[in-house]
Order: sequence, then C-alpha cells, then structure tokens
Amino acid sequence: MLKPAAIAALVLSSCACCACSAAMAAIPVYGFIVKNTYPHDPQAFTQGLFFRDGHLYETTGLTGRSTLRRIELKTGKVLQKAELPKEVFGEGSTAFGDNILGLTWQSKTGYVFDAKTFAMKARFPYEGEGWGLASDAKNVYMSDGSASIRVLDPASLKEVRRVQVTAEGKPIDSLNELEIVDGELYANVWGTDVIARIDPASGKVTGWIDLTNLLPRDKRGTSSADAVLNGIAYDGKHRKLYVTGKFWPKLFEIELVRFEGR
Repeated sequence: MLKPAAIAALVLSSCACCACSAAMAAIPVYGFIVKNTYPHDPQAFTQGLFFRDGHLYETTGLTGRSTLRRIELKTGKVLQKAELPKEVFGEGSTAFGDNILGLTWQSKTGYVFDAKTFAMKARFPYEGEGWGLASDAKNVYMSDGSASIRVLDPASLKEVRRVQVTAEGKPIDSLNELEIVDGELYANVWGTDVIARIDPASGKVTGWIDLTNLLPRDKRGTSSADAVLNGIAYDGKHRKLYVTGKFWPKLFEIELVRFEGR
C-alpha cells in the first residue's frame, strides 16, 4: 500500500491542474482486502460497470467493438449483449429506473436502453467528451475527463449544474468511471490505481483508495498501457464493492481498510 504522500504524487502525475501534493497527502487513504475473485473477460475494454438485480452490467469501448452486457457474477459469463453502433466508442453507463444509460467518448451522443431487453429507446446529446456515469435516487452524474462532474436531470438528461472536484482546494482531473457508494461518489483517476471518494454535493475528495498491486501489470490481459484500473460496481443490498480494469482477466470483491495513521 502506498503512503499518503505517494498517493498524492501518483494522482498528480495524471492531473495536470493539480499543484499541491502536501495538501493532498492530508486526505485519508484506504487500502483493501480481497474478499472474492471472479472471472472477467480479458478482451473487455471496460468503460462502465454497475450491479443490478444480482448481475453485473458492463459497457465496453473501442470503435467497432463497443457493447452493453449483462454478466453472471460468479462465472463471468455474458448472459445478454447489445452492440453499439460501429462508428462509436462506448463509454460509461448506469441504470436509472427501467433504463440503462450509456455514453460515447467523442460522438457527443448518449444512449437510453431498455434495462430488460437492451433495446435502444432514445439518444441524448451533450457537449464535449463522455467518460463515466453514475446515479442515485435523484440525479445522474457524468464525468468528462476533467475535474468537473456534470449533474444531469434523469428525466431530460440535460445538464443542470457542475461540481468541481477538489482535494484540499486543488482540482483533480482525469476523473473516469463513476459509482455511487453509500452516498459518496467514487471515481477512477484515469491512468492510476487510485479511486477518489468524493462528496457529490461539494465535490471535495474525502478519501483516496489505493489499489496498487490488486492486479500486477504482468497479470493483466495485455501489456497495453490501456490495461488500467477502470470499473467500480456496488451491491448496496449486500454492501459489496467490486472493481476491475480494462482487459483484466479478473474482477475483485474488496473490503476497504483505512491506512494506519491516517
């Protein structure tokens, strides 16, 4: 596990707008205990991940290979799949009501799927890039690779406001896949093995989750630099947290442990 100062340095290396590692190091750091390990498709370029009704749901990226999937947790078997249009690069996803919402990277278009049939019901526009999605009972949250989280109205899917994510007053960019966990917003920091815990109302980072060595680089599905941590799903009913990455052959159920002395 990395020490707080090392976490700050790691996040700073991917966040061009950050400027104060000493201040960031004051934020609590959490390590992990692996509770269970499950198979994961090593060809899946994981973009979005969430848990619903006993199954994992995942969106994958890459132009011409982007999909929405329903997955059996214990086996990793794909039970249901829909392909996105060949010209788009799929991104994050979340469920809201009877729908599954999905983003695309640079096409400025999101999709609304029927949660049961995966039939495409509608499209919605947005400016800029689409990265991650998450939702709670009232809002949909969207990341775009910057330090801003967009808050969308779940009915119209129009942006209603933005929240700037900061650690001790310094903006944290490269925010990617998102998940709501017990009222907090968890966000993968792109290119690192770090997840930021964020207060969705204020945007303040309340903790860092250090997943260094959860799956060493030489154990990932490819040697590609893109085989990074990306994918957070939470089973709120049973309070179980799952994480994986792009091209990873494994998905992990983890328990968080606060770093001693922080």
